[in-house]
Amino acid sequence: QVQLVESGGGLVQPGGSLRLSCAASGSIFSINAMGWYRQAPGKQRELVAEIISGGSTNYADSVKGPFTISRDGAKNMVYLQMNSLKPEDTAVYYCHVRAKPSVLRGTYNYWGQGTQVTVSS
Repeated sequence: QVQLVESGGGLVQPGGSLRLSCAASGSIFSINAMGWYRQAPGKQRELVAEIISGGSTNYADSVKGPFTISRDGAKNMVYLQMNSLKPEDTAVYYCHVRAKPSVLRGTYNYWGQGTQVTVSS
């Protein structure tokens, strides 16, 4: 089983910055992708950014530029640097990993518990 632990959420003023971190641990044979999703009240969960095993990245159009995703492959960690935050970025942010827990098993999606990001003055 793969466990994900997130950190770095909190309250920030508009225009401020936050850095989210997510550590993956447990039985991990390989990781296909690591990323971040968010869910605001009354809305569906949406992709914010992801980084694929080859290093390519995908971003939601709304965060291109101010947000940067990065990964430390040796530590199985993924980071999301969020700059120029806006009130509409307020949401619970979830770490997501697509991984094979062992060579004999298929690829599965794993989720963190979520961390609250609130952008407000």
